[in-house]
Amino acid sequence: MKIRTRLAVAFIIITVFPMLMIYLSVIALSDYQEKSFKEAYGLTEQIELLNGNSLQVFNRLTRQSQKDIRKVLDENPDNYKDPAYLDKVNAKLNEQYAYLIVRREDTIIYYGANGEPQDASLCAQLPDFDVMKGRMEGGIYLDGESQHLIKQMDFQFSDGAEGSVFIVSNVDDLLPEVKSMFREMLFLGVAILVVAGFALTVWVYHSILSPLNKLQEATKQIRDGNLEFTLDVDADDEIGQLCQDFEEMRIRLKENAEEKLQYDKESKELISNISHDLKTPITAIKGYVEGILDGVASSPEKLDRYIRTIYNKANDMDRLIDELTFYSKIDTNKIPYTFAKINVSQYFKDCLEEVGLDMEARGIELGYFNYADEDVMVIADAEQMKRVINNIISNSVKYLDKKKGIINIRIKDVGDFIQIEIEDNGKGIAAKDLPNIFDRFYRTDSSRNSSQGGSGIGLSIVRKIIEDHGGRIWATSKEGIGTEIHFVLRKYQEVMQE
Repeated sequence: MKIRTRLAVAFIIITVFPMLMIYLSVIALSDYQEKSFKEAYGLTEQIELLNGNSLQVFNRLTRQSQKDIRKVLDENPDNYKDPAYLDKVNAKLNEQYAYLIVRREDTIIYYGANGEPQDASLCAQLPDFDVMKGRMEGGIYLDGESQHLIKQMDFQFSDGAEGSVFIVSNVDDLLPEVKSMFREMLFLGVAILVVAGFALTVWVYHSILSPLNKLQEATKQIRDGNLEFTLDVDADDEIGQLCQDFEEMRIRLKENAEEKLQYDKESKELISNISHDLKTPITAIKGYVEGILDGVASSPEKLDRYIRTIYNKANDMDRLIDELTFYSKIDTNKIPYTFAKINVSQYFKDCLEEVGLDMEARGIELGYFNYADEDVMVIADAEQMKRVINNIISNSVKYLDKKKGIINIRIKDVGDFIQIEIEDNGKGIAAKDLPNIFDRFYRTDSSRNSSQGGSGIGLSIVRKIIEDHGGRIWATSKEGIGTEIHFVLRKYQEVMQE
């Protein structure tokens, strides 16, 4: 749910919902109170406690008592001279929030307002004899400092004196039941508002504040350098999307940190390897130079051998430095390629002639077999492809353990591709290590690799160059028998235009 939708729902929860609930509660409570009120006072007529017409309620409350009084007046009017009887009638009227006044001629002979002195102004306003003309349903409303509903019943005592009985209801105040109902409504309204506010607070906390708290905690974790946590917020709103983006950022930061650690480790290993590999030829060069200076190379033949050895060691150093330079270009993706059409047969034949002299000097048999047509072409960088051939052959030479070393190079035509295979009869590679030999600094046998020298990045450079040419490289090997390196390059084909 989007935040704007949440805000709309929050508005409904805090305004419309409470008003609706309060309205329904008032209706239900009013209906319940009216039924209870009618049952308590034995009323049959419909009353409305909340309609603001208190006269109607007071009138109907005393209607039955009015009928009873009228009946007694018709049968035995002298009862209304008896104080004990009048107190009894007045007590019943008090239960109906009214009291009794009895007048004989112009004199008030009974005033039933409990605990209150006789109100002279009220008595003076009482209607004269026979004003109501015997009507039972009506009453007189007296307005002054206090508002009263007066019901008048006229009669004659047995001695012929005129008398009037008044049922007086003070309508200034609300009935206790109505007051109680208003208090209950107020309490119920407050309760509804509190419940709605609490529900809204809980909802806002879980949907907005809780994810923000998690996001704040995650921010502190990253600030403190800890990326080993998970920001788990299951929400589909803007805050949930923000948390998902933050989690993706954390994962990216963690990956970058791990890559940096790995890069630093590889860089240290590279420096260590090259330092070791540079130290070996430098030590050899220093030894042979000292031999020349000390006159150990006494004959021209021995001097020539010393100089050639120095030259070869210098070439090894140059190759290591060249690999280091090329490695830095791989990391920055700034390898300089110059692609051109190359004749496969002629190119690899020339490469093998250059390598052949060194192989012959090392006593290694080099075989070259071309099974492709003489006119097959590929698009490649001649210099970088030469690096590929040299690195693969150099790697093979390092691990030739047979008395007679053999390296065979085969060129095959495989449909749209040219496949080059370089096979040796060296130690071979274990099956578990084979998939990883093109990874940077991967060592199948670190002690052996260290003794043989090498930066550990030769085959990773080979893979990078082949992949940049749109080709693919892989290896097969059997321990104790030898290893084959295979790579393919796409043929160059002329596009015929119609």
